[in-house]
Amino acid sequence: MTMPFCWYSRPFLALTVFLLMGSSPLRAQDPPPYQLQVDYSTHGMVSSAQPMATWAGVQILEAGGNAADAAVAAAFAIAVVEPTMNSIGGRTQILIHLPNGEVRGIDATTQAPMTYDPETAPQAGYGYAVVGVPGAVAGLVRLQSEFGTLPLETVMGPAIQYAREGFVILPGDAARQAAGATQAAEFEGTRQYYLKPDGTPYQAGETLVQEDLARTLELIAKTDGEAFYRGSIAETMAADLQANGSAVTLQSLNDYVAEDAHIVRGSYRGYDLVGMYVPTAGAVAIEALQILENFPLSGMDAAERIAHVGQALGLAFQDWQLQGDAEAAARVTSKAFAAERASQIQLARPAQISPETAVLLEGSHTTHLSSADGDGMMVALTQTLGPNMGSKVVTPGLGFLYASTLGGYLGDMEPGERARSFICPFMLLKDGKPIMVLGAAGGAMIPVAVVNAVVHFVDGGLPFPEAVRAPRIGPAAAGFTMETHVGAGWTPEVVEAVRAMGLEIREVAREGAFGRIHGIRHFPASGQWEGVADPDWEGTALGPRKGRGGQ
Repeated sequence: MTMPFCWYSRPFLALTVFLLMGSSPLRAQDPPPYQLQVDYSTHGMVSSAQPMATWAGVQILEAGGNAADAAVAAAFAIAVVEPTMNSIGGRTQILIHLPNGEVRGIDATTQAPMTYDPETAPQAGYGYAVVGVPGAVAGLVRLQSEFGTLPLETVMGPAIQYAREGFVILPGDAARQAAGATQAAEFEGTRQYYLKPDGTPYQAGETLVQEDLARTLELIAKTDGEAFYRGSIAETMAADLQANGSAVTLQSLNDYVAEDAHIVRGSYRGYDLVGMYVPTAGAVAIEALQILENFPLSGMDAAERIAHVGQALGLAFQDWQLQGDAEAAARVTSKAFAAERASQIQLARPAQISPETAVLLEGSHTTHLSSADGDGMMVALTQTLGPNMGSKVVTPGLGFLYASTLGGYLGDMEPGERARSFICPFMLLKDGKPIMVLGAAGGAMIPVAVVNAVVHFVDGGLPFPEAVRAPRIGPAAAGFTMETHVGAGWTPEVVEAVRAMGLEIREVAREGAFGRIHGIRHFPASGQWEGVADPDWEGTALGPRKGRGGQ
């Protein structure tokens, strides 16, 4: 039986609007004036995983900032208000489309110190031993200094305010803090900032105030990040980390630099694809889509289509280990290589990925945000700690969590090596004009989410909000995993049709398990921006109600 391309049954998420009364300035503990998961504006857009972060970016746009300023504001803000998913002690990858059409990228991932010895280093899941050199601050400061227009102190203002005055903890982050509370309690600084005096975690609806983090952020803002890597913050970090068994030294902090990213490109049915290469996974998404370009997906029935998408992703994940140098980048993003891999698709025998990758597909961490302005600048920014609450370590006096980087979490790492992950900031262009900027959170499910959304949009012809809402399929160690949680997933008939093909299916009912997309679509003819926040999360999309500088 042939089924329509829209394979699922999912009602539109209700959009709730909160209007602030009066003309007094917004306080950090007040809700943003609008909490939407789909929004439209001709003045730009911000989409992020936490309403306060989205609002921070929009405020900066309305104050005259551009998309880079808004992204930096939202990124510092979300490091405060979504602390289980990301931090200034973590890593950041940034993709920027400039109004002149140029694309730039910033690699600010965490790094193994030059003194790190993988042979003798402790293998651990959390704690001081897993902490690497943080990159987020360097990446955000570089984004603002090279591409922004406002002073860093202005852009960081909302984040500082949220930390000092406090913010209301959302249910999702409260649940994650509770899940990490036992491990967090092992460390003095983490107990101080993320547990109550009686040792219990904060609950949803309670206000979290972090005055030490506010002071840390103020010092970063006043010194353009210098204090974090070569000043008093660096000295405090190094003393605590060294005293507790971390490989991070003051010299490794002094030496850290946010580097140019390796941009990779491809195309899919008339759209230009733009991503970032190792240590990110843009090439995985490009390869999977270019494999799929060899098949007429729009003319297939649902079961066939699902099998092809899952198979293409499985093949691209297999090739993840082939990636490394520029020659490998050119190969895996070439049309010839995609055609070669496409010829290997056998619906009765899906591409098998390694058990290690299958385990990574269970991840649900990280945060992604997207921003755009009325001049055509677009930013895709992914920021992470690794697993929930990262290393679980906070240095007393500073207030932020460190990412998990070493100890085997991201595989074996050599001295000076940067953490490799499935982060995937991504863009679609058409005729040289930006059409879409997106990315996702969710560990190895990040490129899975990106590819599924692009296929729904391009092949399915779905509007961008529906393409993000539509269910997703990913590879597994055997067969496929399919998103089937209530209100979001495939119909039972579709699942059974796939099984009838002899394919092994593992249904995943947990919301957010297939990544969380926060993206923006552009309509060049009208100049309108459409922001979308993944309905599987608590984030929002919001465009300015007025132009830059109040115009």
